[in-house]
Amino acid sequence: MNLLIIRLIIFAVLFFAGLKLYRMYREWKLDREELLESDDTRQEGGQMVRCSWCKVHVPESDAMREQGEWFCSSAHLDRYLQEHKEQDPKEKE
Repeated sequence: MNLLIIRLIIFAVLFFAGLKLYRMYREWKLDREELLESDDTRQEGGQMVRCSWCKVHVPESDAMREQGEWFCSSAHLDRYLQEHKEQDPKEKE
């Protein structure tokens, strides 16, 4: 009879210890997920702007701005400026 009570006590202690460890793990995992989500939000944060040349949307942090227009790359900026330089003399005539 005494052996049965000792086994029952050991089982109860192990059960509550396992339950405590599981709760600690779950809390740690939720904290980690919240931290990762806040990092993703910070990285993805910001406005999306449209390239004036190719019309592709890019994050404002990655875009270039010239003369009030947004561009996804320096090549598109150069092409846009070149195109508008060619059109300006034609419009003045």
